[in-house]
Amino acid sequence: MGLSTPALLQQVLAQRVKKNVTDSDLTPAAVLLLLYCKEGSYHVLLNKRSELVEHHKGEISFPGGARDPVDRDFLDTALRETEEEMGVKRGDVTILGELDDIVTRSNFGVRVYVGTIPYPYPFKPSQDEIAEVLEVPLSVLQDPANLRQDARWVDNRLTISYAYACGEHLVFGATATILEQFLDLLGQVPQQRGG
Repeated sequence: MGLSTPALLQQVLAQRVKKNVTDSDLTPAAVLLLLYCKEGSYHVLLNKRSELVEHHKGEISFPGGARDPVDRDFLDTALRETEEEMGVKRGDVTILGELDDIVTRSNFGVRVYVGTIPYPYPFKPSQDEIAEVLEVPLSVLQDPANLRQDARWVDNRLTISYAYACGEHLVFGATATILEQFLDLLGQVPQQRGG
């Protein structure tokens, strides 16, 4: 029996050199990209932030947030925030590795962890922080028909960023940047049947 997609992804993540952001002017934060098999296909867990949160109101994001002084490290931040926002217990998460750190337009320096959980899972979203739970099939994210490009002039330079249409939602900004990197890495994973 061959390795599953998460095990193969873990190998790809372990073999790459991760880019770190160490700017002390940025607010340290961490997010968790959760991958799981639902109804025979892999999905990514996203959420629509409520209008009650301090930053990025109503936007689509990964579970995560700013690092608290009590957090042991960035992984502790990602796991704590995922439990607070989505009700996913840290003991149920298997960490597969890390993506590159990113910088958000709101000046957060974000560590990005990739993990997997068993499914079905009893998500318990925070009523204060989460307006909607989104379980997005990888096939939707990989479909070129759902990819959007956003061209802007930033500091006298043309920048092109990607966004993803997921039903009635548009995933853009830092979340889309993370998804783009994740999907590129996923393309390096040998294809297996089943999973």
